[in-house]
Amino acid sequence: YATFLAGEKSKGQSCAFGGANVDGGGDGVDSTQTPSIGARKIGPDPSAGTNVELESLNEWLQAQDASGSKDGFLTFLHGIVCRESGQHGHAKALLAEACRKYPLNWSAWQALIPLLTSEGEEQALDLPREHWVYRWFIGVFQLEMQKNKESLETFVAMGREFPQSKLLLGHMAEAHYNLREFDEAQEIYKDIRDIDPYRIDGMDNYSNVLYVKDSFAELSHLAHHMVGTDKYTPETCCVIGNYYSLKSMHAKAVVYFKRALKLNPRYLSAWTLMGHEYVEMKNPAAAIDAYRHAVDINPRDYRAWYGLGQTYEILQMPYYALYYYQQAVKLRPSDPRMWCAMGQCYESDQLRMFTSAIRCYQRAVANDEREGIALSKLATLHREKNEKAAAHYYLLNLKRLDEESSGSVDSNEKIDALEFLAQFYKKEGRYDEAEQACVRLLDAPGAAKHAAKALLREIHSQRF
Repeated sequence: YATFLAGEKSKGQSCAFGGANVDGGGDGVDSTQTPSIGARKIGPDPSAGTNVELESLNEWLQAQDASGSKDGFLTFLHGIVCRESGQHGHAKALLAEACRKYPLNWSAWQALIPLLTSEGEEQALDLPREHWVYRWFIGVFQLEMQKNKESLETFVAMGREFPQSKLLLGHMAEAHYNLREFDEAQEIYKDIRDIDPYRIDGMDNYSNVLYVKDSFAELSHLAHHMVGTDKYTPETCCVIGNYYSLKSMHAKAVVYFKRALKLNPRYLSAWTLMGHEYVEMKNPAAAIDAYRHAVDINPRDYRAWYGLGQTYEILQMPYYALYYYQQAVKLRPSDPRMWCAMGQCYESDQLRMFTSAIRCYQRAVANDEREGIALSKLATLHREKNEKAAAHYYLLNLKRLDEESSGSVDSNEKIDALEFLAQFYKKEGRYDEAEQACVRLLDAPGAAKHAAKALLREIHSQRF
């Protein structure tokens, strides 16, 4: 194993990073030396080097296997060597064997997860299903496959056996975060810090929760506390990067994400978050390179695929953007944001595929899209096609807006919906409903109020 690690160290020293140069230093970012947008294709990174010890290790391990002296740990090492050599099928079989020989070697289970490309594939492997570690493995695998509700159920059930496990609580918090249940995730992370105030593991995910919630004070406190605990860890650098990002100091955030990558070049979160920062800095070439590094490390990282789609959309390259959004949707089919992004892509001036856009927005609504983007887009698209379905979506969007605020007409979106519904109901001869819409518009400012008065007079003249 020491020989393998020595080879990994040599590989890391010869590794040449692309446009998102991981130099780890400096107070600013040189955005002039960035790769061309199509510089690197997704797949194995040729610049990452190879472990020169793999071939000799493989021969030695095969000899140990032939002599029958290979225990669970050597079997695990053999699986890692095969994985690094690109022999993924053989690696899966060896890692499963390592799990059988010594089920408590969690590293073997962890190494197996990235090799499983589809749900249910683990059922084909001969794993020790009677052991409690198998259930833990299933929970983590479900989390990796974005089966967050199922993963949460698995870990909640295991929580009765491990009530004080910080790792288990961290997995539960991550599942809540993936489900966009940020309050629940934050409460669990608070519990973890109460149990272990100096914990480093998982605090980068906690900083993501605080970032999404715009909890600046809590994120600032977390960053200062982690610097005092151990500032030379990738997690600490990531938390500080999120802190500066929330302050809109994007160049400084990139510096800390680079430092995290200097400490761990395969640190997925840092690549993805650095891509977000480059987008904010209007440096799409560097953003694309960072996102592609993230996808190389973990092709199941939907955030990186989604980031690539957004970046190509900014570059007005909708066909590329659509491809990357489709990859994100495959990974997160129940996430309405992915469907909305695809819908907007289909709507672009280059594509103008409005029927496909409508289907995407309908999928977003079916998956409980809460921001109202899909309902608003569906109403507008059906209105442009002169379809009666527009009234249905305008009415749904109006109900959503009324629930968010009061019944007062306090936004242009409400005014547009009420104006359309008033005209629609009038044409359909549904005068009571048309009159109700007009009465609500009397509270609107400016031209909308005068138009509502005129429409009320027309309705009264037609009724009487």
